[in-house]
Amino acid sequence: MSSPSINGADGSTASAAITAAPTPPSRNPFKHISFGMQILLGLLLGLLFGFIARSTGAEWLGSTLQQVGSIFVKLLFLTVPPLVFSALVVSITNLRGVVGAARLAGKTLLWFAGTAFIAVSIGIVLGILTSPGSGFTGNAAKLTTSDAPSHTGSWLDFVTGLIPSNPIDAFSGNGKVLQIVFIGIVVGIAAIKVGKKADPFINFTKSLLEITQKALWWVIRLSPLGVLGLIGKSVATYGWDLLAPLATFTVDVYIGCAIVLFVVYPILLSVFAKVNPLKFFAGAWPALQLAFVSRSSIGTMPVTEAVTKRLGVPGAYASFAVPLGATTKMDGCAGVYPALGAIFVANAYGVHLGFKEYLLIVICSVIGSSATAGLTGALVMLTLTLTTVGLPLEGVALLLAIDPILDMMRTMTNVAGQAVVPILVAASEGTLDRKKFDTAGSQAFNIDDIVDADIESELQPA
Repeated sequence: MSSPSINGADGSTASAAITAAPTPPSRNPFKHISFGMQILLGLLLGLLFGFIARSTGAEWLGSTLQQVGSIFVKLLFLTVPPLVFSALVVSITNLRGVVGAARLAGKTLLWFAGTAFIAVSIGIVLGILTSPGSGFTGNAAKLTTSDAPSHTGSWLDFVTGLIPSNPIDAFSGNGKVLQIVFIGIVVGIAAIKVGKKADPFINFTKSLLEITQKALWWVIRLSPLGVLGLIGKSVATYGWDLLAPLATFTVDVYIGCAIVLFVVYPILLSVFAKVNPLKFFAGAWPALQLAFVSRSSIGTMPVTEAVTKRLGVPGAYASFAVPLGATTKMDGCAGVYPALGAIFVANAYGVHLGFKEYLLIVICSVIGSSATAGLTGALVMLTLTLTTVGLPLEGVALLLAIDPILDMMRTMTNVAGQAVVPILVAASEGTLDRKKFDTAGSQAFNIDDIVDADIESELQPA
């Protein structure tokens, strides 16, 4: 049906004017506010509402803030089981068609474990030196008896907790993420062994991963509200007594991640890959920048894979190593952070950590880093660590309030490691294109050129 004509004052028609009319401005007042600014606004409003609830005794406000934060955390945890499982299966099955796959996978996993060990060790040393959370012990009277640790973690608890009694129990959402990791690894390897017959299942799993990532992005968009509720409830309950120890913890996380990012990685690149670390940072900058803003290793994965190839890593190997790294290579979220988080919670609840507990933290971080699965935030890994060591899970709530602030630096560290390890492995195999590596940083390279349009649209301000 043709557009109706409108006669102007001079008798002319203006049918084209209808289609050419400018689109009215969006009514969304947050349209042009960056996502990082939305997080900051949520943090500030949370502080404000929290202090109002505390000073006026408005229980309804404190309860509302608690419910808002609780709903956000539940939505986030809802994506964990399918995301961990599908991401691991897809990464492992990407090994098909890679020449020398077993050798490359072995070297990759060894580097993952080695750098994770270094990262968690740095976190433990910083925690011992600074004692984050010790300023919170004066609030012990506010902690209910149910918050106290009910048992101490042991080697037997850790080992037996890896293997589920049945698959349904592992996916029931009871914090048994390592069991999902175990199932994902077994299923991924079995799918490779089955061969062509497993193609329908692999395609289904890839679709499941994409669907779960999409749902996760929707939850991520709610982060400003989640931050508002979490920080508001914490401040309403603990007031200024909470902020001082959290400030120390925040500084510790940033310093620990900075040591890994700007000291450990450059040393490894210089010594083992014989390359210039400055050129690595120049070439990897687009991925690091997006990681800092998006706070998601999986969301950054297309850019990470692109810059890794641009830095001279063979494409076939990068297509395996980077997706695997996006789910299992988390030196910030699964190394520095859970170590400091466990020490914080132990100090806050007055629990002594001995050599055995520190050793369990190291093992948990090295083996269980895949439990983070590229999520925005390291809630799963922190919960896993606290459970393994026998610390109260209620302590997670104390750290959730400032998690978005910490996660920017943690994710940036994660993504850098996900690009560093493929370079180290490719250099050891003699397949690293050093000419491409040396020139990568000098090439014009915009995120918009390589990010999938669908993912890119999700990263725009809401």
